[in-house]
Formats: sequence, C-alpha cells, structure tokens
Amino acid sequence: MSKPNPNATALDLPPVDPLPPATQKYFDVCVEKLGMIPNVLAAYAFDIQKLDAFTAMYNDLMLAESGLSKLEREMIAVVVSSVNRCWYCLVAHGAAVRQLSGDPALGEALVMNYRYADLTPKQRAMLDFAVKMTEASAKIEDADRDALRDAGFSDRDIWDIAAVASFFNMSNRMASAVAMQPNSDYHGQAR
Repeated sequence: MSKPNPNATALDLPPVDPLPPATQKYFDVCVEKLGMIPNVLAAYAFDIQKLDAFTAMYNDLMLAESGLSKLEREMIAVVVSSVNRCWYCLVAHGAAVRQLSGDPALGEALVMNYRYADLTPKQRAMLDFAVKMTEASAKIEDADRDALRDAGFSDRDIWDIAAVASFFNMSNRMASAVAMQPNSDYHGQAR
C-alpha cells in the first residue's frame, strides 16, 4: 500500500490515515505509472477535499483534450515556474518536458531561460504570452491575443494557454509558501 510522504512540505500536516479508498487507488496508480507519489499530492493529502479539487483541476488542464499538446502544456508550466522560481515545479515539470520531448537540453533551457531554447515561432509566442501573464497580467491587451492568433492558436487554445499559466502561477505560490520539496526521483529522469 502506497503512503504519501509526510515531509513533503515544511508544515506539520500529516496525511489522512487511512486514506479513503478512492484516494488510495489514485496513489497506487501514481506509484504504478510514475514509480512514486508526487510530493505535491502528498502535500494535499491532509485534506482530501483540497486534494480532489487540486487533482481535478490539474488533470483537466494538463491531460484533457486540448489544441495544446501535453508537451506544450508542460512547457508553459516550466516557463511560468521559471519566472516564479518555483523549485518544486521546475524540477517536476522540467522532468516532464525532458520525457515528453526526448530532449534534455530543451528541459534545461526552459528552466533557465526559454528565450535560448530551440523553439518554433508558435511555441515562442505561447511562452511569451504565459510570461507576460505571470509578470504583468493586467497589461495583456488585444494585441497579445492577436499575436497568438497570428501564430496559429485558436481562441480555445488561447483560453487553455491562459488557464495553464494561471494554474501554475497559483500552484507555484503555494509550493513556495510551504517549502514543497520535489521527489528526488525527478532529478534523474529523462536525462
């Protein structure tokens, strides 16, 4: 039986014990597919309603049907996390970019400075928008959305770019506030 890491954050919030059967099943699937329970899930395991809300939003944004590929969504996660200097998300989602792209250099460039990454013009426009949202969302104008349309994104795609960037801005702040630690397994993945 898989147990969440009670030391995933600097806060003393032990996981519910025992976990509800549906949560335990979800964690067992994580171990089966990922080889671990991501510490972000372990961190939320003290409150199953919060965990369920977090995973529902994450799964919808990152895994559901979208005009954005899974890689593009992970790229947004990494670039937003880079601007916010979120240790947890840079490590975890940097590993996902390396895995999905098959390109360790891309993952590293996105963590350090996406402007040096080998990107298509469409990817650069997407990441430029995500960065502007992160640094100065009140300054987003029609011209910013038009630049995404000109790059080939639909209005639905623009919604998805904004939703993923928004989610990671929230989760970055939470992870930093509670000193969430990435699973050590992430560091060696897809290198």
